[in-house]
Amino acid sequence: MIAAWYDSQGPAHDVLEVGTLPTPEPGPGEVRVRLEFSSVNPGDTKKRRGWLGSSMSYPRVVPHSDGAGFVDAVGSGVEHSRVGERVWVFGAQSYRAFGTAAQFTVVPEWQAIALPDSVAAEVGACLGIPGITAHRAVFGDGDVVGKTIAVQGVLGGVGSLAAQLARWRGATVIGTVRTAADLEQARTSGIDLAIALDDPNAAAQVREFAGGGVDRIVEVAFSDNVEFDASIAENNTIIAAYGTRDGHPRIPFWPMLFDNVTIRLLGSDDFSTEAKSQAATDLTVAAQSGALTIPVGDSLPLERIADAHDRVDLGTRSRVVLQIPE
Repeated sequence: MIAAWYDSQGPAHDVLEVGTLPTPEPGPGEVRVRLEFSSVNPGDTKKRRGWLGSSMSYPRVVPHSDGAGFVDAVGSGVEHSRVGERVWVFGAQSYRAFGTAAQFTVVPEWQAIALPDSVAAEVGACLGIPGITAHRAVFGDGDVVGKTIAVQGVLGGVGSLAAQLARWRGATVIGTVRTAADLEQARTSGIDLAIALDDPNAAAQVREFAGGGVDRIVEVAFSDNVEFDASIAENNTIIAAYGTRDGHPRIPFWPMLFDNVTIRLLGSDDFSTEAKSQAATDLTVAAQSGALTIPVGDSLPLERIADAHDRVDLGTRSRVVLQIPE
């Protein structure tokens, strides 16, 4: 099969290679997926460049966890009727060596989710890591009907999906952006209130709109925003954080204590099977119903995988996908 891989960590154009590798075979309980698209997530590029001093868990890695295509072979214990099924895939390179940057990938059956015909394959390829993280951030502490949720970084990959999922399930959503220059784009995303963090009255605007404080906060940059989060919290607010700039953040302990704030930290690779499966089900239904909009940029051919990684590392807001050759 044609695939991309790296044998050492480093800059994308230095370590990523494209060539041929043996086609994998599915084992018991697994399916093999013939991929049409592979999406690139920040986590994929972090693994490739050795972020935070991480090392390679395998001598050779075919990157990317998420993708879309169709099942072309099944292992023992899997119904043969799945062959030919259109699917989206998540977690292909989570604790596994070979991900979706290839013509074929093998995953446990439950990680290949039936993709409705009404959902574009490019969109399905982008549901995995950001969608499951967003789902857990929003629903990890129960239903959100009637609650007010603040989504920090509402234009980001996870933030955008978190806002859409929350509104889909009946929450009021306040979305933040870093500067006023991004407010217009945020306002067109369908949220109930857009706030720029560079506005000195931002916290007051949130408290006024929320009637005192918000019920939950989805947080992309915990260390940068925790003071703001504390200022918009009310009693029993939950902060669901999936990212931080400073790995050892300081927190305003006493104000958060008096508000009985809960901090939930989210590591998507290690969510429970039940949480991932429920997220996958809900994401598929939401996408099929038209509740999710994902900005996908023009796809790049697999041989331009290094350019795709660079786009992600530069912080593009459109999702980056690779088209896998037939």
